Amino acid sequence: MLDLLDAVFTALLSEATKAGVQTRVRTLADLDAAALALAEVAMILLDGTLPDPDVRAAVAAQFPAEALEHAIAQVHALARPPADTTYAALVSRYRRVSRFRPRLLATLQLDAIPAGKPVLRAYQYLQRVEGRRGATLPAAPLQVITPAWRPYALTAADHADRIGYTYCVLDRLVTALRRREVFVAPSLRYADPRLGLLHGAAWEAARPQVCRALNQPVRGEDAVAQLTAALATAYQTTVAALPANHAVTISTVVGKPELVLSPLERLDEPASLLALRDQVASLLPRIDLPALLLEFHQRTSFLDAFTHLSERDATVDDLAISLCALLIGDACNIGLAPLVSPSIPALQDDRLRWVQQHYLRSDTLLRANARLVEAHSRLALSQHWGSGEVASADGVRFVVPFRTVHAAANPKYFGPERGVTFYNLTADQYTGLHGVVVTGTLRDSLVLISVLLGQQTPLHPHEIMTDTGAYADVIFGLLWLLGYQFSPRISDIGGTRFWRIDGTADYGKLSDLARHRVHTALIAEHWDDLLRIAGSLTLGACHIESLMRTLQRGTQPTKLARALQELGRVIKTLFLLNYLHDAAYRRRILTQLNRGESRHRLARVVFYGQRGELRQRYREGQEDQLHALGVVVNAIIVWNTLYMERAIAHLRQTGQQVAETDIARLAPLNYAHINVLGRYTFALPEPITKGEWHPLRTTGIG
Repeated sequence: MLDLLDAVFTALLSEATKAGVQTRVRTLADLDAAALALAEVAMILLDGTLPDPDVRAAVAAQFPAEALEHAIAQVHALARPPADTTYAALVSRYRRVSRFRPRLLATLQLDAIPAGKPVLRAYQYLQRVEGRRGATLPAAPLQVITPAWRPYALTAADHADRIGYTYCVLDRLVTALRRREVFVAPSLRYADPRLGLLHGAAWEAARPQVCRALNQPVRGEDAVAQLTAALATAYQTTVAALPANHAVTISTVVGKPELVLSPLERLDEPASLLALRDQVASLLPRIDLPALLLEFHQRTSFLDAFTHLSERDATVDDLAISLCALLIGDACNIGLAPLVSPSIPALQDDRLRWVQQHYLRSDTLLRANARLVEAHSRLALSQHWGSGEVASADGVRFVVPFRTVHAAANPKYFGPERGVTFYNLTADQYTGLHGVVVTGTLRDSLVLISVLLGQQTPLHPHEIMTDTGAYADVIFGLLWLLGYQFSPRISDIGGTRFWRIDGTADYGKLSDLARHRVHTALIAEHWDDLLRIAGSLTLGACHIESLMRTLQRGTQPTKLARALQELGRVIKTLFLLNYLHDAAYRRRILTQLNRGESRHRLARVVFYGQRGELRQRYREGQEDQLHALGVVVNAIIVWNTLYMERAIAHLRQTGQQVAETDIARLAPLNYAHINVLGRYTFALPEPITKGEWHPLRTTGIG
């Protein structure tokens, strides 16, 4: 219901704004004529050559009194603030609000944190007066009314206008729900953001453990002292290296400093790397996707992660075949119909639907993915690509070709349709760790925290790289508290603010850029609360999404949110100084982000059915299907890595020199040798069932 309220009210405001603009445009011709006439009168009035007694006669000679009265009436009738036309359109649509308002007020019971109390009181007042008649609402709580809504929510006698007040409360309610200042109990997505936060004796007992785990001091003053010293050192290091750093240019434009960071040059690919890439690709065996999944299960038993809903041991014959078919149906976006085979018991329609209902669910998909990631991390070749301590977060977008509250419009990415974004985490070893579905496109960078803390694989990345979209002060501060290094790619560093703690320090060429002071007193004052939030998140004691939404900056952020923002400014400046100073650091960020984008391209190849459109209506179904896609893509990556190891060993056995530096630049994302289209036979050759390997595409390898 809350998702529906958000979607309906957002759409209503959007429609009213467009209708108001159209109304405004239709009146512009009349308004222009009246305004031009009055402008002519004003020019006569301002003409200093005319004696004052002659002014009225000069005006009357050009404009009859009736024409002037008509122009004045037109201006009064048509000229108004742009918001007036929007509100008029809202009033004309109030009947639509009346359709769902009674059910909403009767059904939805809310509570609020202190910041949301004015909205809650106003909502509860609407609940009490629902069904009563009258154009005004006597005794309505007025604290909820913002300056923007005041002209419409209040009458001339300062009474609450029913229509304007209702719109004001609904508008403030949607905003408060998004920020979790108002919440629902019981609920998961819209729960009390404080629920689960450590407090009282529990926090006193956990504080030393949390500080040790996060490597943070107990006292806020000590934390500020450490940050001050680290920031001073970073400035000194970066400033000292500026003369030799030819990528950085600082100039003065219109009296203000302007920073320019030259883009990285493209890395050359030596002939040996190109040859190795082609040789390895040509050696990989050709295989159908069902056989790939079954072979990989034969070697790792990863499908055993899919347990029955009752958690009892499986007694179903050929369960692996049914599971592979279901995974392919979701991952390839083709559904069950192409996979059903009446002559094979494991592929009969009723059998597949039964297995889907009892075995394929969110927790089993996550467990299967964790097994894939663990198997890949143990391979020697994957260690050439990374240790698993680095990951990148990015989104892959899918069109949802019908109206649902769990998809949103964005013409840039979805054209005339609506869609979702699967925001996911990719390790430096190329495997996908976790992902969440975001309605529409990513606007909330705090989703990154949910993805990080929700991943359940054996890899625990400590450095997180993203595009500029997740670049926010709060994210820098929170990730640092949680023990992560946040390393976003900066698309335009020129307008970025650098912050300082010491107001008198001389930072050389960076002094003019570092004009903004950090309010460290806020950090010290709220240090214990910041630790409590980080500790509660680390221990999994609270719901991440609800808590984080309360920390987003709004028009009136709490002091705790401001303290986290001030902390984030220090951490962001430390990052920026290192980003300027170290070209290798910038290169690592770019490389890792490219790995995530390359993995998304493979996912698009697999997700080919139904024009690549996601046809699940609800968030849970969308997330389960995209998790299944992630499992299949990871299985391809691990299978490729296994056979790439054999291909490299074969090349070395034939006397070819294979450089370690070239191996490090390979990628397990080839798919030309894998058939994902239309041939779904779930049977392995007998040698493979006995543990043997598919032969490489050359002689002499068994």
